[in-house]
Amino acid sequence: MDINTKKLKKNAFRVTKVRGVTAARIRVPGGDLQAEILGMVQEIAEKYGNGIVHLTSRQGFEIEGISFEDMDAVNALLKPIIEGLEINQVDTENGYEASGTRNISACVGNKVCPFANFNTTDVAKRIDKAIFPNDLHFKVGITGCSNDCAKARTQDFGIIGMTEPQYEADRCISCGACIKACKKLSVGALSFENYKVVRNTEKCVGCGVCITKCPTRAWTRSKERYYKLAIMGRTGKKNPRLAEDFLIWTDEETITKIILNTYKFVEKYIDPNAPGRKEHIGYIIDRVGFEEYKKWALDGVELGPKTIKKDCVYWSGINFNSINNG
Repeated sequence: MDINTKKLKKNAFRVTKVRGVTAARIRVPGGDLQAEILGMVQEIAEKYGNGIVHLTSRQGFEIEGISFEDMDAVNALLKPIIEGLEINQVDTENGYEASGTRNISACVGNKVCPFANFNTTDVAKRIDKAIFPNDLHFKVGITGCSNDCAKARTQDFGIIGMTEPQYEADRCISCGACIKACKKLSVGALSFENYKVVRNTEKCVGCGVCITKCPTRAWTRSKERYYKLAIMGRTGKKNPRLAEDFLIWTDEETITKIILNTYKFVEKYIDPNAPGRKEHIGYIIDRVGFEEYKKWALDGVELGPKTIKKDCVYWSGINFNSINNG
């Protein structure tokens, strides 16, 4: 059976090592889904696959052992999954419309975790609707706090939840629990002055650990949602590196605009000879320069009054020039 592999991959099927056999990838923005979806995945795996479902590193599903001849039938069964997960595409009859922009991964967020500063799943779904479908190779990771359980700093765009701790002095009993926690678990931004706690705003990273340790709720989270945007983390064979901070104390709308602007930047500067039209954004910025990228990224973006913007961003990481160095 002759197969157009470009079309196959665009349709979110994988070229596997076994001739005539593929695997279907299922997008689950934020890693959250209704339990009934699991039954639909099971049906596809048992009817058209080999009964095995892989949980991917990006929090999606990959159904193994599907014959090329069965792809249309699999796409028909994907329809209620795509609709149930509210994936942003008009045509749900023929499977996924793109696979380049990867599934947005996220930690469990404040639905469960006491450390998380926001609902990561809701943000993941909103951003996914804004950027998908698209064939360009983008990776977005979202984490609820500075612990970064979602490994957001390994993504092209790492969104890290922040909060501006609100202090109610009348509730404080000067127990020092928040100060000890901040010193041991964070950056030591709190101190005692006249039996009251003072927060050093220059040191505070907005992690919220003081809030989780206060026995009297003298510390609470701010009503405003803030985020840190770290950019251009990556793995790979040449120069793996962690993402570096670009914006601090920013908002969701700004982040979404910057990601959308980055698509325009990549369309302009991607290497026309890149295999499969796939070139990592970070390498494009390395080649073109951060100043040029910044111009595109911030086009039409109005930063909030609290937002801190890094005018220069430097990455290091590991450079593999031979098997013996790195």
